[in-house]
Amino acid sequence: MTAARTVRTVLAAGLVAGIAATALAAPAVAAPSATPPKPAARQAAHTATQQALDAAVAAGVPGAVAQARDGKDRWTGTAGARKGGDRFRVGSITKTFTATVLLQLQAEGRLDLDDPVEKWLPGVVRGHGHDGRKITVRQLLNHTSGIYSYTEDTAFQEKVFGPGFLRHRYDTWTPKQLVDVAMAHEPDFAPGASWNYSNTNFVLAGMVVEKVTGRPYGTAVENRIIKPLKLRATTVPGTKSRMPKPNSGAYSKLSRETGGPTYDVTDLNPSIAGAAGEMISDSNDLQTFYRALLKGRLLPAAEMKEMTDTVQISPELPGVGYGLGLMRQKLSCGKEVWGHGGGIHGSHSEAHVTRNGEHSLAGNFNADWTGDTQSVIEAEFCGTAPAER
Repeated sequence: MTAARTVRTVLAAGLVAGIAATALAAPAVAAPSATPPKPAARQAAHTATQQALDAAVAAGVPGAVAQARDGKDRWTGTAGARKGGDRFRVGSITKTFTATVLLQLQAEGRLDLDDPVEKWLPGVVRGHGHDGRKITVRQLLNHTSGIYSYTEDTAFQEKVFGPGFLRHRYDTWTPKQLVDVAMAHEPDFAPGASWNYSNTNFVLAGMVVEKVTGRPYGTAVENRIIKPLKLRATTVPGTKSRMPKPNSGAYSKLSRETGGPTYDVTDLNPSIAGAAGEMISDSNDLQTFYRALLKGRLLPAAEMKEMTDTVQISPELPGVGYGLGLMRQKLSCGKEVWGHGGGIHGSHSEAHVTRNGEHSLAGNFNADWTGDTQSVIEAEFCGTAPAER
C-alpha cells in the first residue's frame, strides 16, 4: 500500500472499513494579496483542483464537489451530477466536532482528558481484556486506547455494510450496542502502547459528553458549535434517515468488489455511526468550522495546544500525525494541513485547512468504492494535477 493510499484509508475509511478502503501546524504560507485577484486569476488558481474532481468522475464517481477559500478568494468546483451547495454525510469528520466539545468541557473544569473512562462510564468498557479503568478520555480522542473498532466486526459488516444494508438501513443502534460489539473482541493493544483507528473510541467519547452534560452529545455540538458559527447546513441527525435538500444522492456497491450493481444508499439511519460519524454538512460549513477551530475561536490556547499535539500513526508516514480528533499531514510540496476525512455509505468527504486558518478546502465524492480524494487535497494546496503526481 502506498503512503498516499494509507493516508486516504486512515482519513476516511474508518467508518466504511467493511466495504472498501476508500479515501477518512503548517509552515507559513504566502500572505493573501491586499487586492483580491481578478476572476480569471481565481479560476486559474484552482485549475488543478477542478482537474482532480474531473478525474474522480472519470474513474466512476457519480459526482464530486469541492469548495476552497484562500484569504478573500473563494472558489467552488463540481464534476458530474453535483451542485455546489450540496449537503452530504460527513462520516468521521464528526470526530473533530466531538473532540472539540470535550476539550471545551475540560477548559470549563467539568472533566479532565486524563480521567479514566471508567470514571464517566463505569462498567461500559469491560470484556475480553478491555478495561476502562486503564484507558483515559485522551486515549479515546487520539486513538491510542487499543479498543477494538466495532466496524471491524465481521457480523456487523455483513449486516450494515454489505447486502444486508438493504434490509437493515433503518435499524436503530444505541451507542451501548455499538460498544458491546467491540467488547466481544480482544483489544488491539494495551492502552498507550500503539495507535489504531477505532470508531468505538468516539462512540465512547460521545457517551462521555452525555454523562458530563446530562444531554446527548449532539445537543452539545449544536449549542456549542453549530449555532455560534451559524452553520446552517450542518446537522446532527440522530436516527433521522432522510437527507436534507439540496443533495445529489449517495451511491455504493455494498461490496468489497468494485464491479456489480450500484445502489442508492442516500437514506439510512445514522445511529450506526453516532458521535464517530453521523453528521451532515456542506463544503461551506465545514470550512467555516475548521477555519474557526484553527484560528482559536472555539478553544482556549491551552486546549488548542493539546488538540494539535499529535502522535505518529505509522513509521512509514513520518509526515502524518493524529491529535485529538484532528489529523496533520505534510503534503508533497511540503505544506502541512490539518483536518479530517470521513467515509460512510456512498459518501467520501474531506475538510482541511492550513495551521493559520487562511487556506481551506472541503468537498465530497458521492461514492464509496472509487475516487482519489487525496489528489484533490494535493491539487488545491500544492497546485499539482492528478497526472503530475
